[in-house]
Amino acid sequence: MKKRVFYREIAYIFAIIFVAFGAAFTELANFGMSMVVAPAYILHLKLVEFLPWFTFGVAEYTVCTVLLVLMIIVIRKFKVSYLFSFITAILYGTCLDGAIFLLSFLPSDLLALRIVWFVIGTIICATGVSCYFHTYISPPPYELIVKEVANEFKFDINKTKITYDVSSTVVAIALSFIFFGFFTFRGIGIGTVILAVINGLLIGTISKIFERFFDFKDKFNFAKYF
Repeated sequence: MKKRVFYREIAYIFAIIFVAFGAAFTELANFGMSMVVAPAYILHLKLVEFLPWFTFGVAEYTVCTVLLVLMIIVIRKFKVSYLFSFITAILYGTCLDGAIFLLSFLPSDLLALRIVWFVIGTIICATGVSCYFHTYISPPPYELIVKEVANEFKFDINKTKITYDVSSTVVAIALSFIFFGFFTFRGIGIGTVILAVINGLLIGTISKIFERFFDFKDKFNFAKYF
């Protein structure tokens, strides 16, 4: 079967849009966010009480910026790709706020609907992450940090990813307790657990489907800048 060409630059655009809408659907379902974005979401829930402009999207690229700066300090290195990672975070955060606004008109009062939104959000988000894996343009700092830290200190990347995810979960739980009371879980729930278990498998499956039908190629000669 002849594969169709899928340009990596288009994959980047799809990645931003899909991950944003996936997160928006997950937020609408209200079963808990993924462990990666949970700290930013909880920070948003608290600060929006005092700062109406501190949306989920703003929280996302604020946290991403802090993480990126910390990574640069730790590895004592700066690359142009890190700047593009910051730009990606801004684009993603802006798209996320737009997606949340568009989906705010959907009903979410019934349990059955919430389950549907969660399933849709999970699949869309995994598709977006898979698109990130098929583009040379820098992803948001969440993905970049794991790769760069593992490379710099010669760590196993899978173990580094697990360590990062566990650390993110611990931070999210701590923020929830600090902001909303001890043993009060906001932004963390059964959905967080489900995503932790199936996300990797789902992303891998979608990537295999992509690669079966598409041949990913560069449209422009920009890869050298990333």
